[in-house]
Amino acid sequence: MPQTPIFSTMLGSSCSGQVQPDMGDRCVDPVYQDGNLVSGSLEALIERLVPTMDYYPDRTYIFTFLLSSRVFIHPHELLAKVGQICIKQKQQLETGTEAEKLKSFAAKIIQLLKEWTETFPYDFQDEKSMKELKEIAHRITQCDEENGTVKKIISQMTQNLLMALSARSQYQEIREKFRQPVTDKGTILKTKPQSTQKDILSVCCDPLILAQQLTYIELERVSNIYPEDLMQIVSHMDSLDNHKCRGDVTKTYNLEAYDNWFNCLSMLVATEICRVVKKKQRTRMVEFFIDVARECFNIGNFNSMMAIISGMNLSPVARLKKTWSKVKTAKFDVLEHHMDPSSNFCNYRTALQGAAQRSQTANSNREKIVIPVFNLFIKDIYFLHKIHTNRLPNGQINFKKFWEISRQIHDFLTWKQVECPFEKDKKIQSYLLTAPIYSEEALFIASFESEGPENHMEKDSWKTLRTTLLNRA
Repeated sequence: MPQTPIFSTMLGSSCSGQVQPDMGDRCVDPVYQDGNLVSGSLEALIERLVPTMDYYPDRTYIFTFLLSSRVFIHPHELLAKVGQICIKQKQQLETGTEAEKLKSFAAKIIQLLKEWTETFPYDFQDEKSMKELKEIAHRITQCDEENGTVKKIISQMTQNLLMALSARSQYQEIREKFRQPVTDKGTILKTKPQSTQKDILSVCCDPLILAQQLTYIELERVSNIYPEDLMQIVSHMDSLDNHKCRGDVTKTYNLEAYDNWFNCLSMLVATEICRVVKKKQRTRMVEFFIDVARECFNIGNFNSMMAIISGMNLSPVARLKKTWSKVKTAKFDVLEHHMDPSSNFCNYRTALQGAAQRSQTANSNREKIVIPVFNLFIKDIYFLHKIHTNRLPNGQINFKKFWEISRQIHDFLTWKQVECPFEKDKKIQSYLLTAPIYSEEALFIASFESEGPENHMEKDSWKTLRTTLLNRA
């Protein structure tokens, strides 16, 4: 379902929604600093959300408040409060004689509901929220019963909402089963590779093409991550309001599935390297993945790049000294420099900022691609949450904190909307998504079989692992 294009214009340099609305006799307790909204009671912030005859909230505010409100109040409760305010305003307008003002007010309420249902459709998944939405819609419809225009718009909005919810439900139903690492002795405890054994190089030997297919998979998966999913990071944390807002844990599935993809890719890289018996071929495999990671970096796909580097840094791969001695590591050193964790991944953040700036001025989807390292992105949101309180000492909501969180999430949502410019290769993607991956134990055994233990500690580990897997089988 096409969405109202709000993200391209929202959250400017100040991220503030600076214009203070003329709220008349409405609640005036929100606090502003230099024209920027920084705090307010929940009631005042809700009133600022609801349009009046002469006021419509800034779209940055709508997004930020609807995103953050779930930390303090359930969506159906927020809808009920919005409905109560609408009823009060409707009654006040009905006492006048100008029907056009009533219609104008109704149009603004519909616009608010439209933005809400398009941007946060999952807020309406339960019966309570749908009931409140229908109640508001019914009352607004009464403002224009003559020609039925309002009723038609609401009907279309509801239909689009149901389609969006259905699409998300279907995605949950057909979600892939997590690949289980291979541990059986027939697969792992081998002495010779089968001549027909397939590896990644037999499927795709071009690093650029593989990087493009990885990017295709990344964009496909981030497209199923929604702003409310990301807000679960905050609403699931310990807070004074947590008992009110703890969400359905199934909402975090998309985050977990994406994180699982990162882990699977790392383990696949390690598996592909460790299961190659001949040193020359193993060296070629390592250099191939280095080139793939480099192409991912050039594309702007930092998540796949980090997963590949993580896979090559796993102990079963890192210990293959004879292999690494034959690898031309200059390219790998550059990649590790970009992913250096010192100074809070300063080098990576500089590269990410460069990719983001390129994306803003890009003329093609190819140049717009920005896929951040997802677990670092999540940690950034978590850090923002932990260092700033949800409420100030006076009890007001610390809205300045949520401006910052919404800015982070806005960037991610902008990047995820980029249409992948690369054509899907089903054969390559099938291999990437379904090829067997080894467990950590199996990786060590394959590694030891490729290059034998070098010291007593490794010899003891090798014997223990081999015995464990044989007994388990």
